[in-house]
Amino acid sequence: MSVSDFMTKNLVVAQPEMKIFDAVDLMKKHQIHRLPVVENEHLIGLITEGTIQSALPSKATSLSVYEVNYLLNKTTVADIMVKDVQTINPQASLEDGIFIMRQKNIGVLPVVNENEALVGIITNNDIFDAFLKISGYTDGGTRIQLRIPEDHKGILADIAKLLADNDFSILTVIVHRKELETIIELQIESRETATIKNILTAAGYDVFEAVLLSKPN
Repeated sequence: MSVSDFMTKNLVVAQPEMKIFDAVDLMKKHQIHRLPVVENEHLIGLITEGTIQSALPSKATSLSVYEVNYLLNKTTVADIMVKDVQTINPQASLEDGIFIMRQKNIGVLPVVNENEALVGIITNNDIFDAFLKISGYTDGGTRIQLRIPEDHKGILADIAKLLADNDFSILTVIVHRKELETIIELQIESRETATIKNILTAAGYDVFEAVLLSKPN
């Protein structure tokens, strides 16, 4: 899974000469919280709600409303944008993107190609959407959780064969290795929850959750 699979490609961007007020209007119109700043298709900065707020005069200022508006009307995106922007390549793994965002404590990564051209952007919301897709949240079916006290090679193959022999298809598999046990979560393309649970239990697996999933509206 690469960043390009989940990044937003239809970008709303700002130009360096754009006035702050126009950037704010653009964010409100598209209901977004940041704008990549682009010049000749290349990323040169990033402007966010936070950087705009920092640029606004303090309420304690002695400036009049007229003077404040005058200053803001003269201030451009280039004047306040973040210039040292962390980016990522579109072919990088999604996990790399998540790691960078966690390490740098940031909520957005502009995506630039080998020519340094901006080709997308990936945000916290894109990561959440990716997780929902990967986990099969919107696919419905049956979710089964197995407690494996002693993990061993080939156990996933054994489980998959058992289900396939009974004509059940696995949609997703998530393995959570804990200190004393391993949890295997399966999402199966079937609404026969009780039957699936009985098959796995009869084969000696510890099924501690078997839930019929409904597709979200």
